[in-house]
Amino acid sequence: MDRTSAGISDKYARSDKDYNQPDDHPGYSRRGRYRDATVRQWHNPPRNTPRRNGFYRSSGAYTSQYLQSRSVHPAQDFNALIKQEIMDGLLSRSGRFGHRYDGRNHGLYANSIKQYTSAAKRPLNQAEQSQLIHFLEKFTAARSWNWRSLTTTLHAFTSAGVFTPHSPMGERIKHTQAVLLSTLLDAIIFNCNQRHEDSDIDARGIANLLWALAKLVDNGQEQTPWLKEAVTALLPHVNAQQSNFTPQGIANLMWALAKLVDNGQEQTSGLKEAVAALLPHVNAQKSHFKPQGITNLLWALAKLVDNGQKQTPDLKDSVAALLPLVHEQKDQVNARHIVNLLWAMAKLVDNGQERTPGLNMAVAALLPLVHEQKSQLNNQGITNLLWAIAKLVDNGQERTPGLNMAVATLLQQVNAQKVQFRARDIASLLWAVAKLLENGHEQTPGLEKAVAALLPHVNASKDQFIPQQIANLLWAMAKLVDNGQEQKPGLKKAVAALLPHVNAQADQFNAQGIANLLWAMAKLVDNGREQTPGLKKAVAALLPRVNAQKDQFNAQDITNLVWAIAKLLDNGQEQASGLNEAMATLLPLVKVLRDQFIPQHIANLLWAMAKLGELVELHVVTSTFESLLYRFSDNPQLFQQDDIVMSLWGVMVCCARLSLAPNAIKNSVLEKQMDDLSTRLENTSPDNQKNQQIITMAAIWLGRACPIIPHYRTTISKPQADLRNQLQSRMPSLKIEQEKSLNSLPPVDLLLPDHNMVIEIQGPSHYVSNDFKIRNGSTLLKIALLQKSGFEVIEIPVNQLWSQNSIKLCIDQIKARVDIPPQGHGCVSLDIGSVEGTNVTADKKWQSSNHCYLAAEENSEKQTGKPKKRKRNRKKKPITASPSS
Repeated sequence: MDRTSAGISDKYARSDKDYNQPDDHPGYSRRGRYRDATVRQWHNPPRNTPRRNGFYRSSGAYTSQYLQSRSVHPAQDFNALIKQEIMDGLLSRSGRFGHRYDGRNHGLYANSIKQYTSAAKRPLNQAEQSQLIHFLEKFTAARSWNWRSLTTTLHAFTSAGVFTPHSPMGERIKHTQAVLLSTLLDAIIFNCNQRHEDSDIDARGIANLLWALAKLVDNGQEQTPWLKEAVTALLPHVNAQQSNFTPQGIANLMWALAKLVDNGQEQTSGLKEAVAALLPHVNAQKSHFKPQGITNLLWALAKLVDNGQKQTPDLKDSVAALLPLVHEQKDQVNARHIVNLLWAMAKLVDNGQERTPGLNMAVAALLPLVHEQKSQLNNQGITNLLWAIAKLVDNGQERTPGLNMAVATLLQQVNAQKVQFRARDIASLLWAVAKLLENGHEQTPGLEKAVAALLPHVNASKDQFIPQQIANLLWAMAKLVDNGQEQKPGLKKAVAALLPHVNAQADQFNAQGIANLLWAMAKLVDNGREQTPGLKKAVAALLPRVNAQKDQFNAQDITNLVWAIAKLLDNGQEQASGLNEAMATLLPLVKVLRDQFIPQHIANLLWAMAKLGELVELHVVTSTFESLLYRFSDNPQLFQQDDIVMSLWGVMVCCARLSLAPNAIKNSVLEKQMDDLSTRLENTSPDNQKNQQIITMAAIWLGRACPIIPHYRTTISKPQADLRNQLQSRMPSLKIEQEKSLNSLPPVDLLLPDHNMVIEIQGPSHYVSNDFKIRNGSTLLKIALLQKSGFEVIEIPVNQLWSQNSIKLCIDQIKARVDIPPQGHGCVSLDIGSVEGTNVTADKKWQSSNHCYLAAEENSEKQTGKPKKRKRNRKKKPITASPSS
């Protein structure tokens, strides 16, 4: 998944909703829309009306002093705030002064609503909001209001949750809400566009308004033209007032701009200029920021960078100025600060921030506090913290005792709060656990319990996952299995629940999602997952998307996709038309992006293309290999031993294909690369049996002494035993050996030592997609090595031994090959070609199953010290039956 999966990136594994809001306002997460309404403009003054900074005094039954002086008692005071005489008083005052009314009392009333919610420590609930909206039907803002009244009203109503969409919500409430908001926005835009000498705009009001607009959008209000225009109108005033903002104002403004961008606001030149204007003041006022401001600033900078903001020197200086403050004020941070700070640092590092001593100290200061404040963490906080720690580890953070304790604490909390996690939390948590395991975290009982607690919720929440979460979940489960997680019923059910949604949402996955999904399915299959109809349908749905998204794939995506296709085919995936098209799309991109592949990518690509054997045309393989292999010479120190071994195997397969192809020109570049790679492994002693076998095969190919005597498992299959017995029965004098390892090569099925002849019975695993048509790289390499060692090779696909008639025909032809005339059948004359020439490639049909297919290899070159060759009266060629039409 992540992106590191056979290297997977995890830009598709995000957990980035902020956990707290500026000014300690509680966050509201309801989503919805309001319908844009016609703006009702009341008592609009002419443009030449002088602006006023003060409030008009007026009398009424419920004065501002009355609203401000009452002690707050939730049940009693809310009812007192929606009495009709209050609205009558507001209407009376606005009517009395007409276009000279500055909105003072309306602002004070809005502030009283905010005071009520602040005292109650919660926003208005839906019932209260409904009553208040009905009450506010005649509460209308006007252009005559002064700046302070407008900013107070919008900020207070937004803070209190007056504009928060709920579901369901009546049409009348939606309409009143939309009209009230539209009149406020219209008046704000009008004020922002006044001549400078007529304006009473101040820095505090700008900060409060942009915060309110960001909060409106974050709470689910649609970004209507009115709202976008209000943002656009305010942004130039940020630059004009930059020297007047307080530290809290700077923090709130940066938070607001980041939140707007994160919710779809275009990063216009005006927005970029506002950010650029504020950044120097972060450094200048760093000594005045409190924990909340530090948190909001680092969160905002991380969010802006994550949404494409360039890491300018001023931005880097701001981060550098803030990080030491985290350590200095660590005793004052609360649980929300800890979550947001660690999330911000993880996100900055993931986007290229250098891991400076200041950043390391800040992380080290916060990690022990996770355990201390664990009781204050809610489900979103637990999710974001575990995601942040996993991301930091993935980017090189040392797994210190403090970090391990923080992880253990969070895993306990996952188990304790498992029923409270939402769909996106489940996806992020499983991603984080998988990423920690990938980076060496121990599979503790706590981790296993957390995974077991989360998996059932995947099935329960399956209809709520968005495409990115589906991709992250399947990547996570594949990675868990790849790191030793047993495929228990809970995990199998979770995978089965997600696969239909891959098919249903195939056209919604981005390039990274497609790469991670195919990688995940290939990895699950490679670790024993059955290729169910659901999995096959998901693969078939994704393959056409490879061509559709080809311009969006990066080097890692391409690597994961080619690797995944090779693995799926190697495990029996049927060759769909989309699969061939996907490979045809991807391989040219390897050449285009060749300078962007890291050593692990190169090794995986070479392995995958070699594994696909005859599926990929030989000239495509050789040219692609040559475009990648120069990197070994340029940066030899970057390649790990496993990368070198995988690459060596791939190069050997390519050379094997060239040696088996008719009229192929020997490729000196590839031979030299094989020699260089083998030389770099001369003094190594791999404990992996496969690696030992590869090193040995390379030595044999190059004519060197074998540094290792590899161990091979031997298995005698039933078709092999049956053929041997019948062959021996028909030719009693023929000497036959089984499972013989020749010159330290993998054992051959049958050896006829007196004739230097090997008979290989090729089961489905010797072919790409198990189809008995296109041989894979392992098969081709073994044949070429046996030929290079002086043996003639006869291949018999096992599906040609399924009837007595075909077995008899095979034996007759083998007898002909060893110059023993067939009994009762006469001499068999065959038109024989070379292996690459006679084997059917991806675009050709195979021969009828009624014919026996034997492909005999001629020795390509004489070698000293090899088994003696039998004398022959005539030159013989490999045997093949005629292909069916």
